[in-house]
Amino acid sequence: MTDTRRRVKVYTLNEDRQWDDRGTGHVSSCYVERLKGMSLLVRAESDGSLLLESKINPNTAYQKQQDTLIVWSEAENYDLALSFQEKAGCDEIWEKICQVQGKDPSVDITQDLVDESEEERFDDMSSPGLELPSCELSRLEEIAELVASSLPSPLRREKLALALENEGYIKKLLEIFHVCEDLENIEGLHHLYEIIKGIFLLNRTALFEVMFSEECIMDVIGCLEYDPSLSQSRKHREFLTKTAKFKEVIPISDPELKQKIHQTYRVQYIQDMVLPTPSVFEENMLSTLHSFIFFNKVEIVGMLQEDEKFLTDLFAQLTDEATDEEKRQELVNFLKEFCAFSQTLQPQNRDAFFKTLSNMGILPALEVILGMDDAQVRSAATDIFSYLVEYNPSMVREFVMQEAQQNDDDILLINLIIEHMICDTDPELGGAVLLMGLLRTLVDPENMLATANKTEKTEFLGFFYKHCMHVLTAPLLANTTEDKPSKGNILDRFNDFGFGFIIDDFQTAQLLALILELLTFCVEHHTYHIKNYIINKDILRRVLVLMASKHAFLALCALRFKRKIIGLKDEFYNRYIMKSFLFEPVVKAFLNNGSRYNLMNSAIIEMFEFIRVEDIKSLTAHVIENYWKALEDVDYVQTFKGLKLRFEQQRERQDNPKLDSMRSILRNHRYRRDARTLEDEEEMWFNTDEDDMEDGEAVVPPSDKTKNDEDIMDPISKFMERKKLKESDEKEVLLKTNLSGRQSPSFKLSFSSGTKSNLSSQSSASSLPSSPGSPGSPGSPGSPGSVSKSTSQMAAITTKGGLVGLVDYPDDDEEDDEDEDKEETLPLSKKAKLESS
Repeated sequence: MTDTRRRVKVYTLNEDRQWDDRGTGHVSSCYVERLKGMSLLVRAESDGSLLLESKINPNTAYQKQQDTLIVWSEAENYDLALSFQEKAGCDEIWEKICQVQGKDPSVDITQDLVDESEEERFDDMSSPGLELPSCELSRLEEIAELVASSLPSPLRREKLALALENEGYIKKLLEIFHVCEDLENIEGLHHLYEIIKGIFLLNRTALFEVMFSEECIMDVIGCLEYDPSLSQSRKHREFLTKTAKFKEVIPISDPELKQKIHQTYRVQYIQDMVLPTPSVFEENMLSTLHSFIFFNKVEIVGMLQEDEKFLTDLFAQLTDEATDEEKRQELVNFLKEFCAFSQTLQPQNRDAFFKTLSNMGILPALEVILGMDDAQVRSAATDIFSYLVEYNPSMVREFVMQEAQQNDDDILLINLIIEHMICDTDPELGGAVLLMGLLRTLVDPENMLATANKTEKTEFLGFFYKHCMHVLTAPLLANTTEDKPSKGNILDRFNDFGFGFIIDDFQTAQLLALILELLTFCVEHHTYHIKNYIINKDILRRVLVLMASKHAFLALCALRFKRKIIGLKDEFYNRYIMKSFLFEPVVKAFLNNGSRYNLMNSAIIEMFEFIRVEDIKSLTAHVIENYWKALEDVDYVQTFKGLKLRFEQQRERQDNPKLDSMRSILRNHRYRRDARTLEDEEEMWFNTDEDDMEDGEAVVPPSDKTKNDEDIMDPISKFMERKKLKESDEKEVLLKTNLSGRQSPSFKLSFSSGTKSNLSSQSSASSLPSSPGSPGSPGSPGSPGSVSKSTSQMAAITTKGGLVGLVDYPDDDEEDDEDEDKEETLPLSKKAKLESS
């Protein structure tokens, strides 16, 4: 199996009509019992696994292309190809296929395609071959009609193709083309255009090899210049011979490789520029042309990779200081085109390609090139770097960490990339946007490897924050000035927060926005690395200076950065924000924005709403204690009043921890009773007359009077008095912010000594959809700044000596309402009986 003649690559054609590489292995032909016939087997050279097992079907059409390719279809829309390393191996397998099918190995296709009707097949079978008219100028119209009439029928296309091959007809047509051009016979040239276009649609490799040969290809392009639908002919040959120049930046010694490069460029030009855009019905007719270009590119890349002298000379001249600027620019452009060329390869081929470039030292070469003054050279080097990062970011990270041990920070590859991003001269910063994306890929922990011996994330991020982060944030620090914040009232201090702009032009704002976008990404993904950097370098203070920018997008970027930090709910960040009073620029921007309803207004309100909803106690207290006077008049949203309410609740719990613990006991345990109480209850239950009981009532014995009623009721009464006031305020807030048109229920809490622990939850009348006072009704106030006047019900508290019941479950509303109704309708005798007990 080590015979290189049998070494092949297996390809399949995907839905996009592109060839997918399935692997490299060795092919053999043998009888397979399971398939009941001779079959082609390909086993992977890496592990011996089976890449292909295909029975040689006697009725399958196999095609031999370019001496080293065998292509066939096993099912509808499932095409296979074997690409041989050597022609001898292809010939050997082709003979096996022809032997099974009983065909002459000299043919390039083993079967005729039979996708037409029985009548057409019978008519075509009655004549053994297709007779072409003699190739003369006077019969060009007849030839064009014959080609056009043969295209709809697969069998006729096949016979036409065989006739064109056997008679050397294409070269005769090209001779007539020269005659027509000399005579300026436009009609004949139009017929030749139709004939050559039809030959392309025959989709035959053997014909393409003749048409794309060195002696014929320019004449074929010439025929395609005379499109009858155009008033003037195109100048494709003039462009290819005079405008397009082939530059050998490094001499190519292999003439076959040189010829293949020329051929591929011209065929690609024919496909992209010369041939008209194929219709839906013609697309599949050019599949062989796509395959021809694809396999040519694979072959070129392979031949260049194997030429070690060529690549060695290329990188040596790239890094040689004696190389002149023009020569170096050509070398870099060639390398860029070479990398772009590789993007058409399948993953396995692309892996081998970039590994070769890495071994040849492409990253050190790029480092040298990026340090040069030529902007065009640097731009091309940046494009090459993008290919490498997209291919394998870990390879790039490993290189920059190794070079950090030998070089200064200023000449590190990743710092050079950051400097190019900062110094991009494009007004729209197109290059900077590309480089920022590459940096994000490099610092993204999601594509970092973790092994048993080392963790790439820890090592690289430690390196990045030590050697590179100061370069990235330099523009941010350079475009803000630092002073100490002035003392005094918060409203007065807004006028002098402590920082100011040096530059606030559009291009600088764009650059700072890119940097902030990357820093925001770091906050989300880098945890303690970015946290230490932000706090130690006071980065958030500098970022928030940009809230005063005249460019709204930049101010929003700064706000988004702070919002990402607050979203982490990290107390280290929170303490840093409070200590430095870093809500000042946000509040100032909010007040300066006034009553305008825009993105800035909504984003700032959303940030404070997040603090309220998530109940971030430290930030809530900080905002209310320092900024309440500036925000108390904002009434078109209830966010700030809600924050104030949160703050008061926190302070109340801090002032009376005993009350807070009592409320927790009542909420979580519904009043804990001892075992003796439970026994008395059971006895009371059995002693009660069933006729005097209503369904659903609970009987509670008076044994709870043994407890100290005053000790229990004193703190509860005080708590409920305060709770009544707070609930009234809170319900007004909820009425204003409730967008669904419903109100929260108000709870009626009863402390009863005799019959039960009563909870009744009633929705106020204004919460009904038909109520004119509801927020969702037509008569409700809906504009910012309006305040709902709906009256909230106060919690009614009844206390009678004995057991205290405090239950706060909204889900029991309906059941409790029924219980309350039953209590009101009890017979007087029963009420007296229960109270006397």
